[in-house]
Order: sequence, then C-alpha cells, then structure tokens
Amino acid sequence: MKMRFNDYKRFEKQIILKNFGVNGQKKIMNSKVLIIGLGGLGCPLLTYLASSGVGKIGIVDHDKIEISNLNRQTLFNINDIGKYKVHRAKNVINKMNNKIRIKMFKKKLTKINAGSIIKDFDIVCDGTDNFETRYIINDECKRKKKTLISAAISKFDGHLYKFNFKKKVSCYRCFMPEKPATEKNCEADGVFSPVAGILGSLQANEVLKTILDLKDDLNGYIIIFNSIKYNLRKIKLTNNPLCKNKC
Repeated sequence: MKMRFNDYKRFEKQIILKNFGVNGQKKIMNSKVLIIGLGGLGCPLLTYLASSGVGKIGIVDHDKIEISNLNRQTLFNINDIGKYKVHRAKNVINKMNNKIRIKMFKKKLTKINAGSIIKDFDIVCDGTDNFETRYIINDECKRKKKTLISAAISKFDGHLYKFNFKKKVSCYRCFMPEKPATEKNCEADGVFSPVAGILGSLQANEVLKTILDLKDDLNGYIIIFNSIKYNLRKIKLTNNPLCKNKC
C-alpha cells in the first residue's frame, strides 16, 4: 500500500513519534492481522487497528448482534440487532477508512477450517470466549509459526498474552493444560464493560508494537489486570514439560 499526502495528514500524529516515522507507518499499512471474535474485545481492537492504518484485517465471527451485546461491543447500535457482526463491523470500518481491506469470515472457527482462515495473516488476535476455540487457535498458530496475541475478560478482570511461535516459547496449553470444568465467560460470569475496552486496546497496542518490532514486548508473558484495585501484573509463562504441543 503506497502512502499519499492524505495518508501523511491522517497519520501524522503517530508518524512523528520517536522510533515510528514513515517507515513504521508503511509497516503498519502493509501488515495483515486476523481478529477472531467481534465481541467486547474485538470491537475496540478492530477500531484501533483500523484507525492506525493496518492494511489488511480479517474478521471472524458467525454471530448476530443481540441487545445484550450493546453495553460493551462499541461498533454496534440498537439498529444493528439481528444483523451479522462481520457485516456491520466491515461497514463501520469502511466508513472510517475505505483503503483498508477487510476480509470477512462469517463462520465459526473449527479444527477443520482454522488452517485456511489463519494462513494468510501474520498476526492472529484471539478475542473468543471459550476454551475449545482458544485451544484450536493456539495449536494452529503454533503449527504455522504465527504470532498469537490473545485476551480474555471476566467480571472485573482481564488477561493478555503474546506468543511469537517463530521463536521457542511456551503456548496457551502450557498455561492452561486442560479445559476447566466450568467455562468462565461473559455469559456465565458477567463483565464490567470498561474492562473489555481496556483489554481490547491493550491487544491493539501489542499488535502495533509487534508490527513495529518495538522492544519490551510481551512474548511469553501474561498481563493480569484488575479494574477494581488497578492491579497490573506481568508474569513470565514457562514451558510446561507436560504440554501436548511439546513446547
């Protein structure tokens, strides 16, 4: 994607940043990022990636918009209820920046289709709300040596992980070897809506840092955030010798 005068004007506030510049903007405009899940995490994540000029963005979601989504899924409004999330999200983003190529996958990600969906993207963002899908995404990204940036939210808490599988690092199964007996997600436990915005924004932050190859990234670490106490902890994830992926 070539930069024109209007691109300089649109992105000038980030271009002038130290360690960013025109070359950094070109990296962003030539990047390819996949977002799996257009919920409370996916909406702010997609918004900030598009606003920053990411050139190609894939969006994966098979759900329709419900009224219960509207307290935290900021791309949608009451007139969107009953419509597919991917359709409405693409429409909103194209109005924001019509140069961005949006590739829609109006389907549920499964073991069968994960490979074909993920293969054309450099960075994969997991914003899903169940362990089964998270394992599928983790395993496929590891197989294809992709960078996985994952976030999760529940109640007043959020987690953020990054795994650059081009390197020797732990994986999600090292952290969570077995699926818990009880699913923890927004449907079961509820969620404080600002937590979704905070973690989705942190996800976008880590994506852009990865594209720009900035130091002090989260590779192999987890951030744990509590919105009540304002605790923010960074913990190293170690390889689990019992991991099914043999990390």
